[in-house]
Amino acid sequence: MFSDVRSKKIILVSHCILNQNSISDGTADYPSTNENVLKLLIQSKVGIIQMPCPEMICLGLDRGDIHGGEREVVVENTRIRHNLENPTSIEVINNLANQIIFQIEEYIQNGFIVLGIIGINRSPSCGVNTTSKNNQEVYGEGIFIEILREALEKKSISIDMIGIKASETDKALISIQRLIDTH
Repeated sequence: MFSDVRSKKIILVSHCILNQNSISDGTADYPSTNENVLKLLIQSKVGIIQMPCPEMICLGLDRGDIHGGEREVVVENTRIRHNLENPTSIEVINNLANQIIFQIEEYIQNGFIVLGIIGINRSPSCGVNTTSKNNQEVYGEGIFIEILREALEKKSISIDMIGIKASETDKALISIQRLIDTH
């Protein structure tokens, strides 16, 4: 099964890597897409799964405050994180994580290689190494990544996760290339 030309390699990416229009006001580093990351993935013959944006789904495009872009990024991200921690948002995020896990399990069961998950550091939802909390960037995971990682662990699924910053393109490309090369 699936013995055609497909690479059978998959990578999951935070929504805003492919759609900068979805991120909170004042934080876009590109007009539309992180083209350098996208080019690397395409050249590497890797299938791309764009994960949903939990912030947009839970809080809307303006993240529940049209004045959010007027605040310092980590202050606004802390406000967003606080809103993502409410029970209604956690329920939505759990459902999103379960949808992602279903896709991962399907690929694995059918002999595909899931290379990893690329998150966005400093993000209150998709940070892997750092997130925003208490009005500063701190070590730790965003809400969505934490819930997703815990759900993967419960299923005994081990997938590498890396965090990048769109503003640090060279570092991001090196990290992604390492992730691709390990498989």
